[in-house]
Amino acid sequence: MPFTSRRPTLKLSGAELAGLDRVANSRTEAARRVERARILLAYHEGKTVSEISRMLQTSRPTVERSLNKAMGLGALPALEDVPGRGKPAQVSPEAKAWLLSVACQKPKELGFAQELWTTGLLAQYARRHGPESGHESLAKLGRGTVSKILTRAKVRPHKITYYLERRDAEFDAKMAQVLCVYREVQVARGTGGVTAPALVAWLSYDEKPGIQALSGIAVDLPPTPGTYPTVARDYEYVRHGTMSLLAGLDLFTGRVHGIVADRHRSAEFIEFLMLVDSKYPPDWKIRLVLDNHSSHISKQTRAFLETRPNRFEFVFTPKHGSWLNLVESFFGKMARTLLRAIRVKSKDELRERILQYLDEVNEAPVVYRWRYKMDELSVA
Repeated sequence: MPFTSRRPTLKLSGAELAGLDRVANSRTEAARRVERARILLAYHEGKTVSEISRMLQTSRPTVERSLNKAMGLGALPALEDVPGRGKPAQVSPEAKAWLLSVACQKPKELGFAQELWTTGLLAQYARRHGPESGHESLAKLGRGTVSKILTRAKVRPHKITYYLERRDAEFDAKMAQVLCVYREVQVARGTGGVTAPALVAWLSYDEKPGIQALSGIAVDLPPTPGTYPTVARDYEYVRHGTMSLLAGLDLFTGRVHGIVADRHRSAEFIEFLMLVDSKYPPDWKIRLVLDNHSSHISKQTRAFLETRPNRFEFVFTPKHGSWLNLVESFFGKMARTLLRAIRVKSKDELRERILQYLDEVNEAPVVYRWRYKMDELSVA
């Protein structure tokens, strides 16, 4: 007489079948959840406990436990672990709170030389001072337990996230002035050009110092299809010094005016102003958005500006507000294209390559537009 199972059948709804099938075929779910889902699906198809254990290469008790949980709790809840399993916690909640309070202090404040905690150092401190603070459960604390406690509390005292404190009391007012310049450019472009009598050139200016002139020891080897997919380069190089690019981005046309010099002092800044002065009609006002670098407000610069009355107008970005200057976007693009992995034989070649790049950019200029917080700006 054939064997007839007395175990009740497992009835699954369409949603439960879809959920079990998704888990059973997942590559990211926990292995125990995948196994339980496959057990329930196989039993639902009519397979016996023995057949399921052989098919999934697991034990009969494992299959039976999964089926009993599904009969009592439901198919999808049966995929989870039963609460309360595992070894009871040995570290009390009060001890964990004490440990976290220690982790939120710097080690140097507690007598150590280190600036930041490591799990080993924190465990050492907890073993030494935890029991005397009334937390005996910390007497044998290991670094692995420390790591778990910190992870669950989402505290990472071994990491630093940098921020910048606002140090300019007039930051918002200065930012509004810069954004007003960008709004004027938008309005002018919307009307099809600069309208009289306000004939203005809008420039975003800054320096990019420290551009290294590096030359290779050996020649670069080109890619070879099927053999060498990339350019091959000897890792050694020779330094020839650095150069500075002083550049102004015309916000209306997208053209870039610039000079390349060894330094970026007042003399070089004045040289740039003279270059810009020659690029625009004499009756135009040239308005520059720039930072408050010493060369921009020096006596030498002010003396030059007095020789060009009403010609230049400076709009200064707030302190630590270089991100407000649109020319920084151009510098970023330049770093990713021209300067990335560049090799030259001398500083003169680097200067020529940068000026050539500016000429190439000006052949098809790109207009940079500022969008951040423009809708919040109220212009009288």
